[in-house]
Amino acid sequence: MKIHLLAVGARMPDWVEKGYAEYAGRLPRECALHLLEIPAGKRGSHGDLARIVRAEGERLLAAVPTGSRLIALDERGQEWNTVELAEQLSGWLQEGRDVSLLIGGPDGLDAACRERAERRWSLSRLTLPHPLVRVIVAEQIYRAWSLLHNHPYHRA
Repeated sequence: MKIHLLAVGARMPDWVEKGYAEYAGRLPRECALHLLEIPAGKRGSHGDLARIVRAEGERLLAAVPTGSRLIALDERGQEWNTVELAEQLSGWLQEGRDVSLLIGGPDGLDAACRERAERRWSLSRLTLPHPLVRVIVAEQIYRAWSLLHNHPYHRA
């Protein structure tokens, strides 16, 4: 199984790239996390924000691998604690079907992405900057994997 992290935005700050790479690199091949950056639309003082977000959503959905389970990262989604995320991950691993996690851009995720998703996952009721979400998702997936494998990383 592969987990595809499809995220709007490219050219992230160095700390984001290093943080993401640190946790994604810890995951074994059977639970590999692959990042695909989707170009963000150009924003300007007179841009049509709704059109930009819609176009970003179309590009995200077009990049979802065929047959993949689609999960939208959305602040209005369901929050999972670490044990619940580990249970989700265990189910995904047992099923063997690839998973695609969608992260919107600075102005959020298009409604079409949320509607197509099988689940909506909220990392927090807080609004998080989209670059930070990549790092949090990678760390939480690694933490869930470590919990499933009795690895000492998760100590709670």
